[in-house]
Amino acid sequence: MIPWETDMGKALARAKAEQKTVLLEFFSPQCIGCKQMEEVTFADEAVVNFISDRVIPVRVPVSSTTQTGDFRISWTPTLITLDLYGREHQRTVGYLPPDEMVGSVLLGMGKASLDNGQFNEAVIQLTTLLNGCPNCAAAPEAVYLRGVARFSSSHDPAALKDIYQQISKEYPDSDWTKRAQPFTLL
Repeated sequence: MIPWETDMGKALARAKAEQKTVLLEFFSPQCIGCKQMEEVTFADEAVVNFISDRVIPVRVPVSSTTQTGDFRISWTPTLITLDLYGREHQRTVGYLPPDEMVGSVLLGMGKASLDNGQFNEAVIQLTTLLNGCPNCAAAPEAVYLRGVARFSSSHDPAALKDIYQQISKEYPDSDWTKRAQPFTLL
């Protein structure tokens, strides 16, 4: 069972104390996607273990108008990855099956590290995603952002070239492959 927090202030205090990101879920009891998240995704043992060990989970009903408005929630379920300061780095809207959940959260964790200048930590999170769920929807973006993190720490253009080589080979039809195409000019 996932140890959901219900108080954002307490969750952020825990995040700072434990140096973890926050996984914020907005839900509605009437939402069919939310029910599926609860009964399928959040009941999956691998998802429960990952969330319990790696993030501070917070669950907020969409009827909580203050927080719903603060985060511009228009549909449920909405999952948002926040850094330990409460800044948003990743958002998904709609049901995520168990095999996509861990990859999505790892992508959010990697983005939080990248955005906060923690490039080596971003590489670790994104590599964990790629090793653990290379076929999930978050994988092509993880390849791209891992290369960006490597370039940001080294300033070596080879890291950008490597993005295109890997992504075009493993995910040739991805939008991220198109975004990486200019790196072939380096």
